[in-house]
Amino acid sequence: MRTHYSRELDPKMSGNTVTIGGWVDNIRLMGGIAFLTVRDKLGFTQVTLPKKKVGALFDTLGDITKESVVAVTGTLQASEQAPNGIEIIPTDIEVLSKAETPLPMDVSGKLESELETRLDSRFMDLRQPKVTAIFSIRDQVLTAIRNYMEDAGFIEVHTPKIVSAGAEGGAALFPVEYFGQKAYLSQSPQLFKQALMATGLDRIYEIAPAFRAEESNTTRHVSEFLMLDYEQAFIESMGEPMETLEECMKSVVEHVIKEEKASLEILEVKLKVPETPFPRISFAEAKKALAKNGKEIEDDLDTEAEKKLGELMGKKGYDWYFINEFPAHGKPFYIMEETDGNSWSFDLDYKGQELASGGQREHRYAELVERMKKLGIKTNDFGFYLNSFKYGMPPHGGGGLGVDRLVQKLLGLNNVRETVLFPRAKTRLVP
Repeated sequence: MRTHYSRELDPKMSGNTVTIGGWVDNIRLMGGIAFLTVRDKLGFTQVTLPKKKVGALFDTLGDITKESVVAVTGTLQASEQAPNGIEIIPTDIEVLSKAETPLPMDVSGKLESELETRLDSRFMDLRQPKVTAIFSIRDQVLTAIRNYMEDAGFIEVHTPKIVSAGAEGGAALFPVEYFGQKAYLSQSPQLFKQALMATGLDRIYEIAPAFRAEESNTTRHVSEFLMLDYEQAFIESMGEPMETLEECMKSVVEHVIKEEKASLEILEVKLKVPETPFPRISFAEAKKALAKNGKEIEDDLDTEAEKKLGELMGKKGYDWYFINEFPAHGKPFYIMEETDGNSWSFDLDYKGQELASGGQREHRYAELVERMKKLGIKTNDFGFYLNSFKYGMPPHGGGGLGVDRLVQKLLGLNNVRETVLFPRAKTRLVP
């Protein structure tokens, strides 16, 4: 009977009998000696087969195909030439599942496949150490977010993903059949997290999928994406949710640097812990700086303007920065207006790309209804939401951050779809 698989191997275990399981990464035959490289989540292990020592086992290598799943039992010994300083001299090699040939794509890294090819065979693509490293880092990003939020006194909540109305004015909705009623996939938990501010749960966060039926088919967009949403009550200004977000991002980078050294090395990424507070630049100041550098904008920043502003901030030594006080008429109805036609709103950008948006919310019932009417929004569609403002709603604010974009920008990846296991986009529903 096969012993339990050994996970952590170390040169100090030299002389011990071990069993490993994994995928055949490579087979090299060199006269009287052969090398079988086995890959698993933790890396590569060299299996060395001197023909005189392993006998008939040497001849079985010819029947093993690359990417087959094998179990190897043998004696572990230290070896300075082998990966991780160890090798296994096998007494048994069992093929648990033989891989067909040819493979749908190369996972050795020698031949680069197009992203669409990789996504078509995602199960194979994820065998590449560079791809595995992305999702190992993504996992730690989420761990760091939760650690920070919990330490800061936030509690995790989960809001419905089948809703009767949208929270964002401009974003398209995916309709769903719901027992004969009109319903949609949630584009944001905004309405629910604000309603929770009236309950006494004064600091909440949610990490959950959101859905937007946008026609955009770019390197920045997916139709289903993961969001960090948070809301906090009894604030005095939008500066408080901004502080929450910047400290959370600082904590994320610190945590990833500490916990993911190997993955960062594989991806050849060097992260720098940002200093807080992040620079704040008003929309008016951003608009003026962009105009001075040949880029005219109206009431918001398009992709080109974001990149240009990122270059300007980068020259000042700032990768992370807030843009705040956008024109009120371009912001969602729940954002509080200033008296000058601007809004208590903010975006968080990193290296020329928006990662998050937020602000102080309008907590006064009459003013909220008036703002909705001004924007042409039917208040009858938001009964449950508006009711939560009638019976005591504290001043509050918060934001929403795209986790997929955060991982993409931290790692310098070309396409946000590389950070999603099975991305959904306008042209992709399978797998």
